[in-house]
Amino acid sequence: MDEGLDPILIQVTIPLPVPMIHGALLDAKKLEAWLCEHASVDPRLGGDYHLVFQGPPAFESRGAITHLTADVDVGFRWQAPPPFEALMNLPEPRTGVYVRLQESPEGVDVTLEHSGWGGSPEWEEARSWHFHFWEERLNRLKDYLIREAYG
Repeated sequence: MDEGLDPILIQVTIPLPVPMIHGALLDAKKLEAWLCEHASVDPRLGGDYHLVFQGPPAFESRGAITHLTADVDVGFRWQAPPPFEALMNLPEPRTGVYVRLQESPEGVDVTLEHSGWGGSPEWEEARSWHFHFWEERLNRLKDYLIREAYG
């Protein structure tokens, strides 16, 4: 097998308390405000992390929590949308998303890492799509939390 592509790494800094940000990664209603149209989360290691996106493209990611440390991190298995389903989801999800929170002078650095990429041109296309997807969603997270905190 080809050597895989580097993980996606995206960071935003949010000038709000860590618990507020961490909560927005685990609370279904808050996830629905910035990430997806419907969420169902069982906030424990191994618990469901189910996200429904109306798109385009419309898809569901039925993952499970792989990392969970209060006010530090959240990780989950990821199921990709069409046209990447056959590449990334079969026979089982091949990639994972990991979000780490770390205090910095400007607030809290929120770093998203999406890893598990293969090395073919098809994987490059999937990785590119996901990079733009996560970049947009992390900016939505920041905007949502600032609106919630300051109106």
